[in-house]
Amino acid sequence: MNRRCPKPRQDSPYLGSKNVTPHFEKVRQLLRQLPGLGHRSAERLALYLLVEKPEKLKPIVEALEQASQVVHRCSRCGSLTETELCEVCADAKREPHSLCIVEQVPDLMAIERSQAHRGTYHVLHGRLSPINGVGPNDLNLSSLEKRIQSEPITEVVLALGNDIEAEATCHYLLELIHGIKPKIKVSRIGFGLPSGSGLTFADVATLRSALEGRRDVGT
Repeated sequence: MNRRCPKPRQDSPYLGSKNVTPHFEKVRQLLRQLPGLGHRSAERLALYLLVEKPEKLKPIVEALEQASQVVHRCSRCGSLTETELCEVCADAKREPHSLCIVEQVPDLMAIERSQAHRGTYHVLHGRLSPINGVGPNDLNLSSLEKRIQSEPITEVVLALGNDIEAEATCHYLLELIHGIKPKIKVSRIGFGLPSGSGLTFADVATLRSALEGRRDVGT
């Protein structure tokens, strides 16, 4: 009876520690610190830029260096801008009475694509997470307090995700807002969004439905 010879073991497409140089390993480890990049994704990206398509590396590095000099947070809402105010805050046609609060800039961009909100925004740059050491002082709340006090806001829409941390953040925001102006209407977006998900990857129709189906909180 003939035995089959075992197939020779093929090398993994991912590099082990013995196959990389110190500089490559440093790049890989730095890329792993970026959101959404695990070990394999960081390794693929490092290989792509350093070995497979090195001609693409220089334009990316130059663009990042240039952007780091001019891109910063909007002084009013916390979104991205290259001037003092972002495009939304500088737009006189936006509805000044309606303020939409989001966790991150990509959430703002997603809602803008839906065209369901014509007011202004405020970006928290995170949410309360005691387990991860994120408290109120770590969020963009000081400028929010100033806006509630000084702007003609009559409605605040809480456009945060659908999980325990987002729920706790919404409760904190409700108390903060009503502590300054009790008569402000505070609503939260309805959830055609899956439980435990955020806004960034939701489709336009889902975001529109969620915003149109917002409900009052704290009443």
